[in-house]
Amino acid sequence: MADGTFLLHGTPPTPVPLKAPDDWSPYCNGIEFEAAEFAFKRCHMSARNLDFLYATQLGDVLWQCFSAQYTGERPKVVPPWMDEEFEDTILQDPETHGSALIPIILSSDKTTVSVGTGNNEYYPLYASIGNICNNVRHAHRDALVIIGFLAIPKTDKMHSKDDLFRIFHHQLFHSSLSVILSSLKPVMTEYEVVRCGDGHFWRIIYSLGPYITDYEEQLVLSCIVKHWCLKCIGVHTNLDADIHELLSFDLLHQLIKGAFKDHLVDWVAKYLKAVHRTKQLEEIMSDIDRRVAAVPSFSGLQHFPQGHDFKQWTGDDSKVLMKVFLPAIEGHVPQDMVRVFHALLEFCYLVWHNVITKDTLIQIQDALGRFHQYHTIFENIVPTFSLPHQHLMVHYVNMIRLFGAPNGLCSSITESKHIKAIKEPWWWSNRHNALGQMLVTNQYLDKLTASHADCDARGMLTGTILSSTLAALVTALAHEVALNPDDAHNPKDIPAASLPRHEGKLQVFNSAAAMFYAPSDLSGIGGMRCKHIHACPLWRNEYPRNDCMFINTDSDAEGIVICFFSFKHNWEWFEKIGDCPDEDTGMWMVAPSFHEDGSRNLAVIHIETVFHAAHLIAIYGSEYIPHSLKFYHSLDIFGSFYVNKYADHHAFEIVS
Repeated sequence: MADGTFLLHGTPPTPVPLKAPDDWSPYCNGIEFEAAEFAFKRCHMSARNLDFLYATQLGDVLWQCFSAQYTGERPKVVPPWMDEEFEDTILQDPETHGSALIPIILSSDKTTVSVGTGNNEYYPLYASIGNICNNVRHAHRDALVIIGFLAIPKTDKMHSKDDLFRIFHHQLFHSSLSVILSSLKPVMTEYEVVRCGDGHFWRIIYSLGPYITDYEEQLVLSCIVKHWCLKCIGVHTNLDADIHELLSFDLLHQLIKGAFKDHLVDWVAKYLKAVHRTKQLEEIMSDIDRRVAAVPSFSGLQHFPQGHDFKQWTGDDSKVLMKVFLPAIEGHVPQDMVRVFHALLEFCYLVWHNVITKDTLIQIQDALGRFHQYHTIFENIVPTFSLPHQHLMVHYVNMIRLFGAPNGLCSSITESKHIKAIKEPWWWSNRHNALGQMLVTNQYLDKLTASHADCDARGMLTGTILSSTLAALVTALAHEVALNPDDAHNPKDIPAASLPRHEGKLQVFNSAAAMFYAPSDLSGIGGMRCKHIHACPLWRNEYPRNDCMFINTDSDAEGIVICFFSFKHNWEWFEKIGDCPDEDTGMWMVAPSFHEDGSRNLAVIHIETVFHAAHLIAIYGSEYIPHSLKFYHSLDIFGSFYVNKYADHHAFEIVS
């Protein structure tokens, strides 16, 4: 109950105070509510009008501000930063609720909203709770909220590397977090009664949960020397393993950008440079780039027209490269180098699963063991393997037992939140003292979200604002528009020969959308994802695009029986090469299927047998591919292919 008294098992929740189904207050009606949403999100109307439109009390949480200043020992010549005050703005959200124990997940990450205009760097602090599913946190449903802007102390170049300034910088960070989280202290030991999502009131105890951030900021949080482990007491030359609790894993920075892109990809280049002369090295690197560029198109997969040789890398670029890089280096590097990439990719995709079982943990540990076994091939190429990003892989199994599946604690979630919480509000501001305007914008967004949730819970947002009017019109006009309103025959009983003939053209569709359940992908709260499969003779008026698919050939069989199938001209089948995946790459191999007379094996199938889009990458071998080869020629030119299980997480689960 609301006073904290326990109810008997099975007692229904206390009814929520109801509003009238047509109560749009403070708006007059649904049209005014949707107009307010459109005016703010699309038209960015003036602040004077916004104050009128957003008079709602829902989601109204005020911002608070405090300042911090250096209070330590002062040298004879006092640097200017010691006399400055550094402000910090925080938001306390009383709507956060969960079950009996609510871990508070924190994340912080500096971001720049404009390069070259000066002092446009912000340091947002985000919070979420551990009692929601990972796909909700991914799905832009405000499960991750901005709770503050941390101060970024500045000084002149003369003092920027001063030890006292660096210490103050770190102390300011810790002190700010302490002030922001101080409101949680009373309810970390004494319960608070909160109505939760099931309608019941629960006694809630809050606790600090994982902290999501990149390695550089983890150093500040843990007060650890750079290149040392964040989790254990091992020195940087002999990193050991002993879990330290609150610093979470980070798939983006630790595995994708760290262990894969910054380490293995770079080490391959160093290996090739060490064993080949300059001219041969350039030929091999160019061929690897051509192989990356020759990868066939796939829905949602970025194309690298110039290969992987460019300077400005983003996290998304690294994610795409890891999906196509393995076949590109095969034939140019030793077998064990291919296997170390295979082991790392297996590790990355296994820990990204939305549901991790005991069997999955065994597979993760096995992939980690193979990674350590095969990465010794680089012993004479790199000075040490004691690198924080790789070493942290040792702690993943223990951290999964502590925190659950890592895909809900990835810094890519907060980086995507920057757009809505930081960058868009900054662009909507007039750029003068923008922080205050950004705070108000986020407050407006919270109010709008709260109003949306309130109206949706009362069924007021079903359909459109004209749905009820349209339904009435359909009923009123049904009799008038009928050709034979007095005909009592059931249309289903009319013979086909008596039906009107269609004299127009039949439409041929060059693409189809496959909807499927993919909980490990960033796919929304329902776990549903959509992939478009194309059979287009002229894609974007430039080239043909003919995708491949997984086909369910026996829906009654246990599991899923998959065949490989091309969407080109007629339906062209592929058949497996061998009875198991390739040992080095871990991927199945396929080749076009032919009849005994040498003709292609073609078939017509029902559209409902299409299971999922498939991505094939050519088996390049050790031969150099032609300079003139285009990516849309690959499926026609090559005679055998890898089934790319790294194309997305759903493909990995299908093919593994």
